[in-house]
Amino acid sequence: MIATPPGLPTVSRGVRLGYGVGSFCTATFNAVPGLLLLYYMTNFLAVPAWLAGAVVAAPKVWDLVINPLVGRWSDRTTSRLGPRRPWLLAGACTLPVAFVLVFAGPPLTGVPAALYVGACFMAAATGYALFEVPYKAMPAEMTGDYHERTSLLQWRMVFIGAATVISGIVAPAIVNSEGHAGTLGSYRLMGVTVAAVLLAAMLGSFFGTARAPMTGAPDPDSGSLREQFAAARGNSAFVWLLALSCLQMMAVSMLLAGAPYFAAYILDDPKATSTLFAVFVGPMLLAMPVWVRLAKRYDKRGAMILAGLLFGGGTLATLATPLFGSWYAHTTLLVVGLGYAGVQLLEFSMLADVIAVDAETTGKRRAGVFTGLWTAIESGVSSFGALIFGAVLTLGGFVESDASRPVEQPDSAVTAILVGETAVPALVLFLAVLMTLKYRLRPGGVPAPSASG
Repeated sequence: MIATPPGLPTVSRGVRLGYGVGSFCTATFNAVPGLLLLYYMTNFLAVPAWLAGAVVAAPKVWDLVINPLVGRWSDRTTSRLGPRRPWLLAGACTLPVAFVLVFAGPPLTGVPAALYVGACFMAAATGYALFEVPYKAMPAEMTGDYHERTSLLQWRMVFIGAATVISGIVAPAIVNSEGHAGTLGSYRLMGVTVAAVLLAAMLGSFFGTARAPMTGAPDPDSGSLREQFAAARGNSAFVWLLALSCLQMMAVSMLLAGAPYFAAYILDDPKATSTLFAVFVGPMLLAMPVWVRLAKRYDKRGAMILAGLLFGGGTLATLATPLFGSWYAHTTLLVVGLGYAGVQLLEFSMLADVIAVDAETTGKRRAGVFTGLWTAIESGVSSFGALIFGAVLTLGGFVESDASRPVEQPDSAVTAILVGETAVPALVLFLAVLMTLKYRLRPGGVPAPSASG
């Protein structure tokens, strides 16, 4: 059973806040490179769009190796700090430095610049894995209650919303502070500022979870990594949830990668990136209690379907922006943001359910393996959003440039930007909704015999 037995301790408000603040790291690291890295390379380092997309995607392949390993290590870690928290500290010592180097703006262009950024981004991805994989494993071990996990993660999503708003507004504002579309110097300043935020969030979570409970956490799984992967693959609810989450994240990464281009070439206002981002993630700050109630009333799957329809429908509706203008784009992205808020909350709550059921069924602690595999595959697949968007730009004839040589884009490139930011991610999101219809894991804790039916 997933339900909390009588007398099982709940998670205190202080621990919820301490855990939630770590999401400033996860949200910021996902948002800022996703929003600015592709544009930074194509428009300031003269990296061709297809190669810039590959640079954003390539380090994620490393996640397929490092994330499961970090998860397994954290499952087997024994220390007075607990199995997860030492890894939070390790991430805090590495990610901020690597992030500064990504946006350092070296005197390189073209392929050499792409190689430099790719190497630094891979180092940053490693530091992020050290923090993120154990961090995602913690909620399943904090409480055994099906609905309390949603309430716990509500705090995380509120922090994600706040961090994403700040990242989406402040980071582009810093970049644009020294010119209409920014300079290499403004990108460097942004990198240092965001790195400081990452460091504060990671340390805050490390210290804030010092009193986190380890409710019902079993012994580590002593099987080999291959055997643990096989067990994860054999969990139909986990596989199905991972697949639909990958589709959602791929769409999100396309929206992020395309936002600066959409603002610059569709709205003719590069600074609109900040306001578009604000209406996209702003609902996270307000809508979470509503999604928690909807999850209780319609179950998590029903609420996820509604969230996915809002997410995909709003994205598709943005295709009409050239007809109605900037106000319309901001309105449709508000709808997109409402759906995105629900999708984010529910997928992580459902993941915690899957992990908790596995632990109770097997009597083994392998939350780190599940979250490591989840984070690795989701990260790798979602990174293809930037690669797909870069490919759409290339097909549309987008012309790369550097800061000293801006170019006029052909109409075909502008059309490609519009389609790549709206119709293509909307199609991906509707596929995710169809997959959600097949997901099975209810409050009783017993999944259906098959995720597909």
